[in-house]
Amino acid sequence: MAANPTAPQNPVGNEQETLWYTLTKDSVIDKLSVDPGQGLSNDEAAKRLQQYGPNEIIDKGAKNPLLILWEQLTDPLVLVLLGAALVSAVLGQVKELIAIMSIVVINAVLGVVQEYRAEQAMQALKSMAAPLVRVRRNGKVREIESNKLVPGDIILVETGNVIPADGRLVESANLKTQEASLTGESEAVEKYDTALEDDDLGIGDRVNMVYRGTNATYGRGTVAITATGMKTELGKIATLIQEVDSQLTPLQKRMGEVGRVMFYASVSVAILALIIGSVETLFVGDALFGDEGLFNEILLNAVAIAVAVVPEGLPAVVTVSLALGTQRMLRRNALIRKLPATETLGSVTVICSDKTGTLTENRMTVKVVDVVGESYDLSPVMQKTLPKGQHLSLSDQLEGVMLVAGTMANDSIVERVDRNNQDYVVQGDPTEGAIALAAARYGLIKHEMENVFVRVGEVPFSSERKMMTTVHDINGEIPADDALQRELDRVFDNINHVAFTKGAPDRIVEICNRVWDHGEIKEMTPQFVERIENDNAKLANEGLRVLGIAFKPLDALPANDEWSLAEKESVFIGLVGIIDPPRPEVKEAVATCKTAGIRVVMITGDHPITAKAIARDLGIVGDNAKTLIGKDLQQMSDEDLRKVVKDVSVYARVSPEHKLRIVRALKDVGEIVAMTGDGVNDAPALKQADIGVAMSITGTDVSKEAADMVILDDNFATIVAASEEGRTIYDNVRRFIKYLLASNTGELIVLLVTQGIPAIPLPLSTLQILWMNLITDGVPALALGVEQSEKNTMNRDPYPPNASVFRGGLGRHILIVGLVLGVTALGMGLTAFNGGWQAANSACYTGSVWSLNLGNVDCADGETGVLAWNTMVFITLTLSQMGHAYALRSHRESVFTLNPLTNRFLLYALLITVAVQISTVYLPFFNNLFGTNPLTIGQLLLCLVLSTFVFIAVELEKLLMRRGTLSDEIA
Repeated sequence: MAANPTAPQNPVGNEQETLWYTLTKDSVIDKLSVDPGQGLSNDEAAKRLQQYGPNEIIDKGAKNPLLILWEQLTDPLVLVLLGAALVSAVLGQVKELIAIMSIVVINAVLGVVQEYRAEQAMQALKSMAAPLVRVRRNGKVREIESNKLVPGDIILVETGNVIPADGRLVESANLKTQEASLTGESEAVEKYDTALEDDDLGIGDRVNMVYRGTNATYGRGTVAITATGMKTELGKIATLIQEVDSQLTPLQKRMGEVGRVMFYASVSVAILALIIGSVETLFVGDALFGDEGLFNEILLNAVAIAVAVVPEGLPAVVTVSLALGTQRMLRRNALIRKLPATETLGSVTVICSDKTGTLTENRMTVKVVDVVGESYDLSPVMQKTLPKGQHLSLSDQLEGVMLVAGTMANDSIVERVDRNNQDYVVQGDPTEGAIALAAARYGLIKHEMENVFVRVGEVPFSSERKMMTTVHDINGEIPADDALQRELDRVFDNINHVAFTKGAPDRIVEICNRVWDHGEIKEMTPQFVERIENDNAKLANEGLRVLGIAFKPLDALPANDEWSLAEKESVFIGLVGIIDPPRPEVKEAVATCKTAGIRVVMITGDHPITAKAIARDLGIVGDNAKTLIGKDLQQMSDEDLRKVVKDVSVYARVSPEHKLRIVRALKDVGEIVAMTGDGVNDAPALKQADIGVAMSITGTDVSKEAADMVILDDNFATIVAASEEGRTIYDNVRRFIKYLLASNTGELIVLLVTQGIPAIPLPLSTLQILWMNLITDGVPALALGVEQSEKNTMNRDPYPPNASVFRGGLGRHILIVGLVLGVTALGMGLTAFNGGWQAANSACYTGSVWSLNLGNVDCADGETGVLAWNTMVFITLTLSQMGHAYALRSHRESVFTLNPLTNRFLLYALLITVAVQISTVYLPFFNNLFGTNPLTIGQLLLCLVLSTFVFIAVELEKLLMRRGTLSDEIA
């Protein structure tokens, strides 16, 4: 066929118009208008490159950092602070202006640094292509850059090559490709060049196609390129990734709710304070608008009250608390890439997990040996670690000849891990390695056995034959323990040559005319065939990969190396069932999820029977659970999927688009979704999920960059452990929201009430409020962020996704504690003001001690004592918050039942804060800065006593909650 200068007849890469895998090779060549022996001409390749564009992944770019900064500065809480800064600037309050703007700048920097992470997923996708590729052009094979490939190019693929674009095989010589990055299946896929009849196959079943970013692991092939660039399956995934919008985490949504409430509250109370101040002047007869100083004072009071409402330290405290949480998660093998995700796991209601390597060990293992209808489960013994020099003992029924045959008809390599134990690692085909490893655990070491069974010939495995045969000379004594030695000696005694065969059970039965029945060779009867077929079906239905094994004693080697003759009329030994077993710890982790109100959903590209079997073993589903496959999803609308998504926990044979739809459907019905994955095909769903969890060991760079969290040990149990940490973090976030907002409510009560009382100035200035919030909202609040998990953390449902942060008793707590704090400080302050209590200032200082008198301090004639009431309010509010912080170590349990040393950071924080606040009362520098005055010892003791009232109130609230008088329901 001569090269046709015309372009392909259909839009290349559009599977809706051209299902390349359903076409014959001749049809493919015709549609692509190319002669596979000549390839495209240079001119035609240039035209197609102009038509279809370079073979590249297109990146839309990352988020502009200036936009991120703008979002930070327009946050409601920041707007309140900026308004307060503007008023301070207009009125010339320099200290207040500097203090407020410092907080704004710090919060903005923290927010930008936290959010601005240039997305590298597209760069990782771009790297998944060969830089050079062997292509046939003008009848010659030459290397070109992969980005210059076009539809219709003929490329040559060999073992080790990275596939540069999507294509249809026109020739395959035992080609196998590793497609785990696209399909999630760990086993290499055998490739053929024949057409497929089914027109609705998933990527994993299109065995005559190869795809960009996958790897050739065996054999060779010739490929006609059918799609390049963004039209490839990898390009479609890139499109999906870029179409997924960034989602706010539950914590970000709840913090947004707090911010909005605080914004409206601060603006409202500021307006209220202006109204109260203005009305007050009418009663005292002052001309408000004629007295600039009076107006400025009222305006400053309103600013002070507005600032008192704003929890300035909340963004920084949340950020630092999340950062501390990431450190704890890292110690449990969970690496957090995006800070808000630290808490998100605690809110998760559904974990969508890949199967291979996450729920399973990603290691093929012999589970069942079936000898003429008698099955033996080897999984318990295969999980044991054996001391050096020890092996497992074979039962009388288990035939050692089966392990010998399976190990010899085998190209894998078995090596000991180290010299101190009897564990081994295998190289080569995972299925062959599983059989050789099982034999090694019983003392039949492959390289030692090869010294006895010397391979002299073989008939290799092929996709047509579906089996392999090796022929051996028997030379020497079989190395094994006594019982196994006797059995093997009996079988192979007086035999000089033997052939071993393994492969698909139906093909093995076809070449056998005899059967091994409990140590005796018998004729293969229809009853034996039926029994073998039933056993094969039973094992397959349990999700096992089943191989048949046979052997044939030979009197002489085949003439002229006709090795295929050696497998005729063999003896059928039995069946081997192989599976990627579940991780031992996952079953318990799944059970923990159930008690914690978290549903586990398996989404895999694997076969539905295998997927359901693993899910059933792990307790994810029961025997009658429904399983959906990719074909089912393809026929369902989004609305239909939303109706069933809460009831289906196993999805098999799914594509990247299917995974994305499942995650979206779960989110649409109100679930908070964690999605795990390791392949390129998982990246869109990882990005769409509330929290994407990538695998570190088996994960691709694309999946890691799209994820919020990376599991360092690829273990599902680690996700559950991280979920517990996430719940603890959110509990701690609720602790300091309680702490900060209740404290600010108390301050607000004091300021609003005094604003409404004529002739009494505000007890706190803007600078004092900022200082008090700085030292109380800082280190003590952070210390609450490292509190340990409460005992019922994983024995309750997650917080409902749409539940307000103020529910679950938080709003009630803020009102109760704020009222107690405000009334206590206000009552004491008003009493001190009306009683004329004076400070122990220098005018009244008599020597080494201060007066203990709580009434007027006796001063020298002509001297006036400085009133102490505002300082007493200042210090009472601060010390009360320390008691509040300590009482909040538990939301429900009394602090007297907790070990005080389990959070030493909090103890140190409280002591340091108290010491710093006391210094503001007695050090002249702080007296001048904040306008405070030294208190008498009696006044200080009174402040200390009154500051315990909040602690007592919180402990009483928790007591009533434990008794059921007060509700602490989450919902």
